[in-house]
Amino acid sequence: MNKRNLAALLLGLLCLTQVSAKDYNASLFGIKSNGTTLNTTAIQKAIDYISEKGGGTLQFYVGRYLTGTLFLKPNVTINLNEGAVLVGSTNPYDYNLETPYCALIYAKEVDNIAITGKGVIDGQGRALAYNMMDQIHQGILDDDLKYDRPSRRRPRGIYLRECDNVKIQGILIKNTCDWVQTYDQCSNIVLDGITVDSKAYWNNDGLDIVDCKDMKVLNSFIDATDDAICLKSHDANSRCENIEIRNCVARSSASGIKFGTVSAGGYKNIRIINNKVYDTYRSAITIATPDGGQVEDILVDSLYAYNTGNAIYLRIGKRWMGEGRSVGTLKNVTIQNMYCEIPATKPDAGYDYEGPIEDLPRNISPASIVGLEGHDIENVTLRNIELVYPGGGNPNYAYCGLKPADLDAIPEQADRYPEFSQFKELPAWGLYVRHAKNLTLENITFKALARDYRPAMVLQQVDGALLEDITYIEPGGGKKQLHTYKTTGLVQKK
Repeated sequence: MNKRNLAALLLGLLCLTQVSAKDYNASLFGIKSNGTTLNTTAIQKAIDYISEKGGGTLQFYVGRYLTGTLFLKPNVTINLNEGAVLVGSTNPYDYNLETPYCALIYAKEVDNIAITGKGVIDGQGRALAYNMMDQIHQGILDDDLKYDRPSRRRPRGIYLRECDNVKIQGILIKNTCDWVQTYDQCSNIVLDGITVDSKAYWNNDGLDIVDCKDMKVLNSFIDATDDAICLKSHDANSRCENIEIRNCVARSSASGIKFGTVSAGGYKNIRIINNKVYDTYRSAITIATPDGGQVEDILVDSLYAYNTGNAIYLRIGKRWMGEGRSVGTLKNVTIQNMYCEIPATKPDAGYDYEGPIEDLPRNISPASIVGLEGHDIENVTLRNIELVYPGGGNPNYAYCGLKPADLDAIPEQADRYPEFSQFKELPAWGLYVRHAKNLTLENITFKALARDYRPAMVLQQVDGALLEDITYIEPGGGKKQLHTYKTTGLVQKK
């Protein structure tokens, strides 16, 4: 072997040694995989040690690793190999209850962190929640039990705050006590190929993205007993920006993909592309700003929704304004290449924690774009969309007519929680629009499977609307399917 080849071999061996030196087997730190030994201290020691040594990967192999709260540190990856399960303790005092947000995996102002692999994070959330309830009822743990459930300090699965360069890849996260995972004011985040299966308790949001920037959510499956994929804005001086959600599947006993409810700062440049929603109680897509946030430049492309309670809900509200706050804005939204089927029955039937029975009386609600008096939703384009409804709206059960008095009586409900059913009965079976400006509808098909007493579409107090290639399909036919009221600048093309 010549000197050049020998040098290359030695360099290769050196590089291999450096890489392998950054992989640490969990057993090296005395971490037990028997599912009964509480490993919190040992795992935390491993994380601290790896970070202090410049970073690396903590490898978990086949087994069940019981733990309480773990604090991630810079330059550390937790890799859960296939067969490895990180199991959350069911004792509430094994968690960081005294921090603003407690979680099984927690980090604040930490960069270059990752959780990867084909393993599982199991929060054991139902047992944990019941144990918290027991402590609350005995007066040991202080909590106000909002809605007869622990309302504060319920541990989440993952909570990362103000972290940069984050990767979550391949893992299954299941059965948390509260929101499954929250990324709060983080940047440069990639979630790729993850699975969420969390129907253990109330408020199991599958994914919460709070005031984050430069984030991708890719190729993931989320099944949760609250909003599946939820963008939020808690800080009036921040917002979600440059977010991409692509090739994901969502199932939820609340909303499929949702902006809000809290929307203090707002959302900008959000791309939601090629996603599927099914068996979802509320809306396939909700974009709402009830708390003063500015919402703009939103693209929803190729969204397919089946057995979902509502297709589209866009809303400006006036809820938690506070002193000096102004009403939010919602503009420049495009929803295109969408197909949605709305059932006549409750779409989340069978969940352990189903959504509540909505305000009654109410026939099936239409897709809705609803601003506020003096605060129009602007520049919305709906293009290449087919909405399939059960029809069958019954005026003898609940009625909302088309007379001026009927339409004027629909309440503004400015300070209410924004939900598609909040207005109770609406006068259209397909699409209802009020307080909007510069609305464009292109190649839209509204299909009712049974005859409905209402028209397909009502435009109320709309300033400028272009309707092109609109198709209405309803048994019986012969009915006027578009009704306008206090609407100006309407242009219709075939």
